Amino acid sequence: MHPKHRGRGLPMAGIALAATMLGVSAPARADPQPTVVELFTSQGCSDCPPANAAVSTLADRPDVLTLSFGVTYWDDLGWKDTFARPQYTQRQWDYARGLHHADVFTPQVVVDGHADTTGQSPAMIEPLIRAAKAQRAGQPQIRVQPGRVEISAAAARAPAQVWLVRYDPHVVQVPIRRGENGGKTLPHRDVVFELVKLGDWSGPARSFTIQPSANTNLKTAILVQAGPGGRIIGSAKG
Repeated sequence: MHPKHRGRGLPMAGIALAATMLGVSAPARADPQPTVVELFTSQGCSDCPPANAAVSTLADRPDVLTLSFGVTYWDDLGWKDTFARPQYTQRQWDYARGLHHADVFTPQVVVDGHADTTGQSPAMIEPLIRAAKAQRAGQPQIRVQPGRVEISAAAARAPAQVWLVRYDPHVVQVPIRRGENGGKTLPHRDVVFELVKLGDWSGPARSFTIQPSANTNLKTAILVQAGPGGRIIGSAKG
C-alpha cells in the first residue's frame, strides 16, 4: 500500500488548522481579487467525487476562483486520469512541503496557498475561504487584458511567481471504465488545462505578454504566488 495512493485523510495539523478557523465569520462578498480554491483530485479515487461536488458549488461565486488539478499517482491503479499531468502532481508536492505534510493525498483542497482540507463538503471549505479573505492585505492589483497582464507596484517581502492558468468553466462528464470508480460517469468542472509561469514579480509594476489559447472554451486566470507551494498574494479572473 503506497502512501501516495492511500493517504487520503487530512493530516492532524491540517485538521487542527481548519478547526481554529471555524470562528472566523466575515461575510462573503464580490471581491476584485478572488480567493483561490485549488482541488487536487483523481478520476481513479473513490473518495474524490464528494470533494469535486463541494468545490463545484463554489464555482459561480464572483469572490472565489476554483481550479481542479488532476494528479497522476493514481494512474497505475486501473484507470488513467484523462486530465492529470505530472506538472499538477508537482504543484501538489510543492504544497505538501509548504504546508509541512509528509505526503500528498487525495482529495485535497488548498485555499489561497496556505490552508488545506480534504474538502468533501462545502462546510469544510467555507471557513478557510473566510479566513483567507481576512488575511489578504497589500496585494498588487492585477489587470488582465487581451494578450497582456499588468501587475501594479506593491510591497513584496520576497520575489513571487506569476502564473497563467487556463481552465474549462463547463461541466464535463467523464465515463470511468475501470478502477475504484469503474462504471460511473463523474462530473468535473473548472479543470485546469494550462499552467504556465510568466515570470517573477518583486514589488515594482510589471507587465507580461500572454499568448492566446488555441482552445476558445478555456477561461484565463492569473496567480501571483510567494514561491512554490507558497501563499497566493494576488489573483484575477480574465
